[in-house]
Amino acid sequence: MSTQTIVHLLRHGEVHNPQGVLYGRRDGFHLSDLGRTMAQRVADTISDRDIVHLVASPLDRTRETIAPLAAARELEVHPDPRVIESTNVFEGETFGGKRNVLTRPSSWRHLWNPFKPSWGEPYQQVVARMTEAVHDARRAAEGHEAVIVSHQLPIWITRLSLEGRSFLHDPRKRQCTLCSLTSLHFSGDRLTAIAYSEPAGDLIPAGDKAAPFSAGGAPEERRP
Repeated sequence: MSTQTIVHLLRHGEVHNPQGVLYGRRDGFHLSDLGRTMAQRVADTISDRDIVHLVASPLDRTRETIAPLAAARELEVHPDPRVIESTNVFEGETFGGKRNVLTRPSSWRHLWNPFKPSWGEPYQQVVARMTEAVHDARRAAEGHEAVIVSHQLPIWITRLSLEGRSFLHDPRKRQCTLCSLTSLHFSGDRLTAIAYSEPAGDLIPAGDKAAPFSAGGAPEERRP
């Protein structure tokens, strides 16, 4: 029988961002108090699993999210730039209210192609680097489980690709809420199932669940 391995894609916890800035790849954005509680919840929920390999994006918010799990499992965290947030021309800008960058005519030239997308790193490029990182983690944890802490868009676009779905989507409907787990099940090197769960879902304020950058949904499992 082929070796069974699971690679969990964990989205980071809530970030302290009172100004509503699209922080993208900017460092210096740390987890909020609630975000740290979410990270601890994840550790409490999955630390008894057969996790032997941990990977995180090099940004503060992902390293802080994985810290409780790393402590519980007594494992080193391997930084991997391939699972970092996507680039975005609107990084550092504010969305919502009178300062909404999307209301400026100068921004509209970046919005012409949602399939690429025209405002940031091409989806195919995101999928390529994420997929490489996933398979490296799978090999490192062969026969066991690995956790990769990444960001909403890279995780969601990777899932769409693995399920053979279109990249065109409504960001408000991404099933990848804060501290959620998108779990990739492998038999050998073959993907056999994708499961989704929200260990910290009950901690997310109701109003935030429908926000463009933290939308989630009910647990489900799909087979590629």
